[in-house]
This record gives sequence, C-alpha cells and structure tokens, in this order.
Amino acid sequence: MYRGVELTASLMCVDWLKAGDQIAEVQSACGAVVDFMHIDIIDGRFAPDFTMGSSIVDSLRSASRLPFDFHLMADEPSSLFDAFTFLEGDFLTIHQESSKNLHRNLLKIKNMDIKCGVALAPATPLTSLEYVLEELDLVNIMTVNPGYMGQPMVPQTLYKIQKLRAWIEDLGLDIKISVDGNVNFDTIPKLVRAGASRLVLGSSGLFRSDLCIAECLGRIKSSIDEGLEL
Repeated sequence: MYRGVELTASLMCVDWLKAGDQIAEVQSACGAVVDFMHIDIIDGRFAPDFTMGSSIVDSLRSASRLPFDFHLMADEPSSLFDAFTFLEGDFLTIHQESSKNLHRNLLKIKNMDIKCGVALAPATPLTSLEYVLEELDLVNIMTVNPGYMGQPMVPQTLYKIQKLRAWIEDLGLDIKISVDGNVNFDTIPKLVRAGASRLVLGSSGLFRSDLCIAECLGRIKSSIDEGLEL
C-alpha cells in the first residue's frame, strides 16, 4: 500500500518466460508496497482470450508470499469456485454481467471466508449493484472492456468512479474501489483523484518492456502523489 492506495500486480501481464523472476522482483523491489497478486481467469466466452487454469495458478501461488486478488471473467463464475484454492486474505471478484443470480454467488463467496467483489464492465451502470452493495468488500471498475490487455481507457469510467465513491461514503460503507485496465503513469493521477483505492497494474504500468519493475514502482508512486496532491 502506498498513501492509502493498494497495489495489485496483474500476473496476466508477466513475461511468461521469466514469470518466477518477475514475481520475485515485484516482491523484493517493493517491500510492503504491492499488496496482492492479481489473477485474471478468462474463459473465452464471457470475454475473448483465455488465461490461467488451476495448475498455473497453483504454481504462481507457490512462488508468491502475497495474497491473491482473483478476477473471474467467466460465464456463470460459480461453476469455477471449486476449481481453485482460495486462502484467507484472498479476494474473489465476479462480474455482474455474467451472474444469473449475483446475490447467491456473493453469499457463496462469503461462506468461503474470503473477501468478495463485483466487477462492472464500462457500460454497466452502478445501479445494477443497488441491492447487493452492502454485501461487498470491493467493486472493480473496469476502465477497458473485459478481455485483452493493452486497450485504451474508456474516459467515461472516471465519472463512474467518482459517483461510486460518493455513493459508498454517503452509505458509510467500507468498500474498496479497484480500477482495472490501462492503469499507467498518465492515468493513475486521474484514477486516484476520482476515488480509486486499489490499482491493478499490468502491461502499461508495472510489467513494461522499457523499464525494470523497481523503476515502474517508483513512477507509480510519483503518479499517486500527483493525484493526491492536486
């Protein structure tokens, strides 16, 4: 965590030929700055592309001392709950758009004694959470459409973050606002200023080809400073 903003490293964006080294670098370079490893599970139906299965996730777990921040981009995500091992301190986030019975799925997550979250694609309104908000530990605002990495941020999502922050504060709830998609040195100040409290860091922010991870983390902290000080 840095200045009240949690950081989560998106392992979908590692160089898979150097995954172990990069996970070690994230943990050694940051000390206590990075809080979670972000695990994207994409099924090829709800969103294009495919990502990690349980055997890969287990291998990543063995290389990490940080809790996992799971993000299921899958149709009927509850069908995958038994496929993965969830540990105390983990978060599990599912999509409102892919859950036929969102409330039931959230209760299943809470019964696993882990933190539960809901993700919203850019065009999904906040009102879709009206009757489940009090069950949540986290709302993940997707700033790009679910699927491939490297997409530009949808600018209207900044207002969505601001509106969600105001809503949470008005209700007196303790809910983290995570932002996911094109979180980089230029967008971080705007996202933090809008009310984001968790940043999912991927190919444009943390796992870049032009900078080492330690340099990226330094730039990320400077971007957070900029957003909080304006």
